[in-house]
Amino acid sequence: MVEFTPIESLVVQAMKDIGATNEEKKKTADDIAKKCNRPKGIVTNTLISLVQKGAIKRVVREKASGYYVIG
Repeated sequence: MVEFTPIESLVVQAMKDIGATNEEKKKTADDIAKKCNRPKGIVTNTLISLVQKGAIKRVVREKASGYYVIG
């Protein structure tokens, strides 16, 4: 089990709350930041950390990347 920091836990929970649970339902960093009520820069850095830990997946798209929770 991967240990999350408090902000990582908040971001993962927010992603689950807005339904970012598979590739078809991926959400942007803006969507996630709004749900978390945290600055986009902090959320973006947290998303990068979560991708490195293997907790979420990043999908590169033409405009903004999308993110979703794995498992």
